[in-house]
Amino acid sequence: MAEAGAAGLAGAAAALSSPVQNWHMEKMWFATDFGGLDVFEEREVEVDAPQPGEVTIEVRAAGMNPADYKHVARQGDRSILPIRVGYEVSGVIRALGESTEIASGGGAVGDEVIAFRVSGGYSSAITVPGKDVFAKPASIGFDEAANLLLAGATAAEMLAVTGVAAGDTILLNGASGAVGVSVLQQARLIGATVIGTASEANFDVVRRFGGTPVAYGPGLEQRVRAAAAADARPSGIVAGLDAVGTDEASEVSLALVPDRQRIVTIAAAPLAKQHGFIAIGGAMPESAAFRDAARARLIALAADGSLVVPMARTYPLADAKEALRYLSSQHPGGKVALIPEH
Repeated sequence: MAEAGAAGLAGAAAALSSPVQNWHMEKMWFATDFGGLDVFEEREVEVDAPQPGEVTIEVRAAGMNPADYKHVARQGDRSILPIRVGYEVSGVIRALGESTEIASGGGAVGDEVIAFRVSGGYSSAITVPGKDVFAKPASIGFDEAANLLLAGATAAEMLAVTGVAAGDTILLNGASGAVGVSVLQQARLIGATVIGTASEANFDVVRRFGGTPVAYGPGLEQRVRAAAAADARPSGIVAGLDAVGTDEASEVSLALVPDRQRIVTIAAAPLAKQHGFIAIGGAMPESAAFRDAARARLIALAADGSLVVPMARTYPLADAKEALRYLSSQHPGGKVALIPEH
């Protein structure tokens, strides 16, 4: 009992160690309606002090992903409006709720951390469950850390559900995008060979991360077959991973991969349902559970340099609309982060 009481006092002290003036109005972005970028609006909000099991993070970088705007692009349940935007951040702990530890253990005011599968990441400060907060490796910057886990966990799940193993040759549609680049790196760690579609302008990106690039467009199937043959892979393509959602991506995987349970998409669920292959997404319970479980391993890979996050640009938090416009151009050439002023 004495130990429990001491722990409670320690937690309370940690929570109170952040000055009272820290609980002021913060900047946060919302989608105020369903539609295009015009529905995004920055507002001032009061960030709640952390309760037991919660952590308040002073955000140093907010990761940006296509899901940030795609999930409000089509009409949905209006009762959930306004929607807080952003799923991943990095920053420093401002305060902890009583007796709270972060997911990686411990945690103290001032520690550098990463949080993923949160709501409202486009903010200057955010209070989130401690189970979603992990220590940030000192070897990576805040902007990289804030962009590590959504793409990384998505890539890890794509490889897992298709059973990719050492010696496999796989087709990756969208190899130069954020998810694709993470797939390339994680597949190389597994020992798989990746043939990846990209524009010719992005072939060097695919090569940099261990893939064999092929240009998408008419004749893709023949080019992929030739690339597989050139790599002396008589078994051919055993799995197809789609990170772009085009009809072409599904068609070429269906033509090349014998087992439809070794084809997965993150962007073409209707086609997956129609043709009997796998679709995954962060809103699906099984996907959410997998991605939660993958976080610690991905952070460890980033810490030792086995998994890197190429960055394209950073923007001030106030310029989130401009940053979203750049991100939605489909060819940012790396990840994008928002940087709050403090």
